[in-house]
Amino acid sequence: MGKELYTNIPSKVGDLISDVKNGRIGLPDLQRPFVWKDNKVRDLLDSMLRGFPIGYIMLWESPADYDRTSHIGKNDKAYKAPDDLVIDGQQRLTALLAAMEGVPIKDKNYKERTIKIAFNPINRDFKVWSQAYERSAEYISSVSEVYAADREHAVTKFRKQYIKTVNDSRERNGEPLLTEDEEITIEDNINALLDLKVYSLPALRISAQADEEAVSEIFVRVNSGGQKLTEKNFIETLLAVFDNDVHDQIDKFCEASRIPVDGTAYNHILKVDPAHLIRVAVGYGFHRARLRYAYQLMRGKDLKTGIVTTATRDENLSKFKEALDIVTNLNNWHAYLNLFAQAGYINGDFVAATNAVVYCYVMYLIGKYEYKIKTADLNKIITKWIYMTTVTFLYSGSTESTVEGMFADLRDVKTPEEYVKYLEDFIAGRFTDDYFNVTLPKDLATSSTSSPAWLGYIAAINVLGTPMLFSTAILSKFLVPGASGTKNAIDRHHIFPKHYLEENGYSDDRDRNQVANYTYIDYATNIVISDRPPIEYVSEFRAKLGEEEYRRTCRENALPENFESLDYPTFLNERRKLMAGIIRQGYERLCL
Repeated sequence: MGKELYTNIPSKVGDLISDVKNGRIGLPDLQRPFVWKDNKVRDLLDSMLRGFPIGYIMLWESPADYDRTSHIGKNDKAYKAPDDLVIDGQQRLTALLAAMEGVPIKDKNYKERTIKIAFNPINRDFKVWSQAYERSAEYISSVSEVYAADREHAVTKFRKQYIKTVNDSRERNGEPLLTEDEEITIEDNINALLDLKVYSLPALRISAQADEEAVSEIFVRVNSGGQKLTEKNFIETLLAVFDNDVHDQIDKFCEASRIPVDGTAYNHILKVDPAHLIRVAVGYGFHRARLRYAYQLMRGKDLKTGIVTTATRDENLSKFKEALDIVTNLNNWHAYLNLFAQAGYINGDFVAATNAVVYCYVMYLIGKYEYKIKTADLNKIITKWIYMTTVTFLYSGSTESTVEGMFADLRDVKTPEEYVKYLEDFIAGRFTDDYFNVTLPKDLATSSTSSPAWLGYIAAINVLGTPMLFSTAILSKFLVPGASGTKNAIDRHHIFPKHYLEENGYSDDRDRNQVANYTYIDYATNIVISDRPPIEYVSEFRAKLGEEEYRRTCRENALPENFESLDYPTFLNERRKLMAGIIRQGYERLCL
């Protein structure tokens, strides 16, 4: 029989909550956005009150060989560092802390808020808090009030006040007062609510000797959903333990990326997640793309020898912190993100892959700090790099392998000129004649408005400063977030209207909604076109604009001459070629 890597620990909810509060158990989710909806928290409490099982908690014993001077959360805990880390059940424990103890959680924008679950001790009913339950005499507006009374040894007083409040309300409304049996029921149900602290929540404690592969395998085998733990889970947990200042630095930067205030990490391109910053710091600091390398580095593994030591861990962590300082430098961050706008991607909605933002930033920082490329030259090449990688969807699929290959190539790149040439040659290898003439038109044969090819076309229109169809208004001015206010000033419109196509036998939305059938037009033009056939509305605009202006607006918006006379399949085929040509023109403009 093999040596067991885990221990079953009979646990109670109250004990687990207490251990999290005093720091013996590390719960990193308290520092991260809480993803559960409030009604799921309500259901959790209801299941417990009904005696239903609510799963288990998986703990991972903290390594015994590190200096216990860090912890998760504020510096007011009995334990300087946790004995155990929560690997599975983080959301359950966070929900229980929030609902029962009133501990604030963070929403998706890193803003603190409280979760309030109302409780009716007459009928044992839980509800997500609302003003209606706040005003109701029969509902305790938040169960945390009951647990607070228990901590103050004032449950009897609390119960008597509740009964008085209900009776006063009933008397005002001319309703019967509580009966003796109902008062007994209230006492029983409040006690049942308090007894949730002794509710069994089994814990599986994995030995500190287990490596991340073993922990992940155990997780998969005992988790009925088959969900896997990722390197991201391990990295964030280890950072929270080994260096809480780094953990806080990452979380604060992520939070600031959601706050529209000058002097913060806020931007229109990406809401930063901790994994994004970890990837950039490891990519820039260690020239590694795989997150598993980041985890191994945090554990203290020498990637060349494979040996794990405390000294190596300290050295790697120091190097990681130095890289993170550069990554989170707001001057670097905003200067880099401005290049996305120069590349035509003025809004995060038009960036198909967040990995493009992450790894283009790595290349920017490497160029700036390692090769010390002049600012103007660096901005120009990285803008072109952003454009190419985003249009071609380079950072998708096997992204880590692609980037690892680039890092391997850079070992032979020694000078600023060689670095720029490396990127130029890479771009040329992707942006070939065959790509623009064959591959890209095929990529545009889609109805997905999130496809990189369609978004690349919009980026090209922005780079070229193209006015909208049948208009003198520059499209890019209306695509900046917030530019249109509460009412859209522009619309993505069908060139061959949907109703017209339906009447002509095109019943499938995938045919009618081809991206080659889309263009952006202003609100007034949209009203004029409506569902009219192209042959009808085109003649009106042609007469109004004049022949030369009409041809210009068609040419700049990738419309075949006399497109209104083409059959729909021919129109799509021809326009895809012209759209690919516009994308090429956008790149050529960036090369000037």
